[in-house]
Amino acid sequence: MSLVIGCPAETAERETRVALTPDAVVRLRRIGLDVIVEAGAGRAAWFPDEAYVAAGARVASKEDVYAQADVMTVLHAPQPSNRTLLRPGQVLIGLLQPVLAVDLVVELAAAKVTALSLDRLPRTLSRAQSMDVLTSQANVAGYKAAVLAADTFDGFFPMLMTAAGTVRPAKVLVLGGGVAGLQAIGTARRLGALVTGYDVREAARADIVSTGASVLDLGGVSASGEGGYARVLTAEEQADQQSAMIAAIGGFDVVIATAQVPGHRPPELVPSAALAAMAPGSVVVDLAAGPLGGNVAGSTPGGRTVTENGVTVLGAGNLPAQVPRAASTAWARNIAALLDHLINDGSVVLDPADEITAGLLICQDGEVVHPKETLS
Repeated sequence: MSLVIGCPAETAERETRVALTPDAVVRLRRIGLDVIVEAGAGRAAWFPDEAYVAAGARVASKEDVYAQADVMTVLHAPQPSNRTLLRPGQVLIGLLQPVLAVDLVVELAAAKVTALSLDRLPRTLSRAQSMDVLTSQANVAGYKAAVLAADTFDGFFPMLMTAAGTVRPAKVLVLGGGVAGLQAIGTARRLGALVTGYDVREAARADIVSTGASVLDLGGVSASGEGGYARVLTAEEQADQQSAMIAAIGGFDVVIATAQVPGHRPPELVPSAALAAMAPGSVVVDLAAGPLGGNVAGSTPGGRTVTENGVTVLGAGNLPAQVPRAASTAWARNIAALLDHLINDGSVVLDPADEITAGLLICQDGEVVHPKETLS
């Protein structure tokens, strides 16, 4: 009997993506896997049930998906009411964020569910790149952030020469030179804006230069960390960075903030004083906005606020959900690549000696595998 891969509908607020697409179903069927998808799971991402059936999947109720699947593929951890449907020995794969949800990991371990969290993928391994959902979704987020900023800004991004005179290009500052930041820089440049990037990591600053953008130099602070991420700045470094940012940020029409440190609260790069220094009509997009805060003072997930001096602040922590078809397609390709890696001869093989498996696995056989790290 074939191994069954399940895909339930996502239930998180404002989530429109789906973990498997019809194209991914075709790929999984080719390697001998059975796929069962909850009815309507892909509807918000414009993947109708008929497309899943045509690709070779079975479409069923939520209860049947949980009951029949050997492996459950999700974006986010199932809601508490759905977690009761998980059964011992079942494998759950998703963006579970165990550092932020220790209680969830304990609950899954107690239910003897084997869980793999995609945010723990060793991203520096070249063979893991095809499985990297954080990178694929960051690409989508960076693109959408630039488009959203251009749509919100009450001016033109490119320089325009008209009979009434020349209109200067918008000045855009992108904070963070990771995947999302570089994609935002590239997209804003293609839209014609004059773009500057900023990052505390030397390697990221070199990447910004490679895009053709300018680099904002705040002097002194360098904070390269493990795995290509930035390390957490000290209190003194944060104060110096914010002071310099306040002085520089008033010269920009648009700011796109993308800086995040996994397992930690996002650094506040744009304090209230910086917003106050910006001109009326300016736009700030905060990709880091979430329940723990964001890069921008006062931003809220999914929120849109206008400051007293007329600066629009957009809390855009889940932009991929605003591009659900493209984002779901990228996510599903990552999942298909991961399943191809984990499954051998029709069975899920979790080899602790494999760096990818060891990085992803958070609980197995009733035990929490990874230590309960402390959020800082």
